Amino acid sequence: MRGLFASVCLLLAAVPSVFAANSTGCGKPKTLTNKQYSVQVNGKNRNYILNIPDNYDQNRPYRLVFTWHQRGGSAQKIVNGEDITKGGALPYYGLKAIANNSAIFVVPDGLNSGWGNSGGEDVTFFDSMLKTVEADLCVNTNLRFSTGFSYGGAMSYALACARPEQIRAVAILSGAELSGCSGGSKPVAFYGQHGTSDSVLNISMGRSVRDKFVAANGCTKPASEPQPNGANSVKTVYSGCKAGYPLTWVIHNGDHNPSQTNSGSSTPFAPANSWEFFTQFT
Repeated sequence: MRGLFASVCLLLAAVPSVFAANSTGCGKPKTLTNKQYSVQVNGKNRNYILNIPDNYDQNRPYRLVFTWHQRGGSAQKIVNGEDITKGGALPYYGLKAIANNSAIFVVPDGLNSGWGNSGGEDVTFFDSMLKTVEADLCVNTNLRFSTGFSYGGAMSYALACARPEQIRAVAILSGAELSGCSGGSKPVAFYGQHGTSDSVLNISMGRSVRDKFVAANGCTKPASEPQPNGANSVKTVYSGCKAGYPLTWVIHNGDHNPSQTNSGSSTPFAPANSWEFFTQFT
């Protein structure tokens, strides 16, 4: 009996909590609204845009999604979206449109339009935004997510490395290790996608980022490296991962593009794939 009890305890310890941990903002009238906010981080003025669901309920714990822009982009461009036929992304990377008012979105602005994360300052920026939002709004602190394309993917990777206890899952679109990786040994649920013809960040860089969390999540590598199926993407769900820490990899034959589509489709596959990955956690 003691052995069974010990086994159950070990199993529970390996699985993330399924009990909602609500932020201190739950149950309080909100003061934050849908607009741009500024904060001082390490003596520098930092900006971010906040988007709160319609008919916000102060007693309902929401998902919290951070969306990081690409190099040369901006928070406003993420909010507005850009031409997907010219390598742009849909508004909020297409997630807000399918979230059905179930998520709060935080859209940060990078210094010099990027995420150099010098001395960890962009991670500290994340910490500040998280503290402010959760003190005022009702967030399920087990359901925090991060996504981004290119440099924004690199920043999501940096958070997975440095803040594994704060981030439930990441969705990295054509990313690489550009914003550093302080840590990276603890598991974080990981979705990644990359193109074999990426002329900006070589596919090897995306695979390296992926493999950091293949190891951290305890996943088993497939016998051969996944390849696209002609003009169609191929999704690989890795086996053997630690309970609660899945890893999904999507490979396509395209260039550096957050809005890649499959043959015969005009709809980018990243939004639905990312949202499906995020919403497996409840």
